[in-house]
Amino acid sequence: MVMVAFRRIPLPLLAGDFLAIVILGVIGFLFHNRDLNTRLLTTILPTLAAWALVAPWLGVYRPETASRPAHAWRAALAALFSAPLAATLRGLWLNSAILPLFVAVLGLTNALGMGLWRMLWGWFVFRSDTRG
Repeated sequence: MVMVAFRRIPLPLLAGDFLAIVILGVIGFLFHNRDLNTRLLTTILPTLAAWALVAPWLGVYRPETASRPAHAWRAALAALFSAPLAATLRGLWLNSAILPLFVAVLGLTNALGMGLWRMLWGWFVFRSDTRG
């Protein structure tokens, strides 16, 4: 069983994950020339919920993996795996169909975004640790 002690997770890491998902959602909306309004929440909130449920199972919050750039793939994989759940939650909320293409695009863009964010985080923490 996976146990994540949230008091050991650095707050900047959690905030960065949150911001990465929000930024990716905003970019997605802007890409489709949509106005930024409360409808944006119908994508961001299910994505955050799915991330919170899936990510700990893939070890993205373990100190030995979160602090190393080489483990950014875990965050990308968690984003990819959380996309079907996020799309399902969104579809239930909106009472609409879940398009496979939306799931694929959501998963791939979030995987890219979270992977890049986590590489930056890992580089910053790893660099700070090696400086002493």
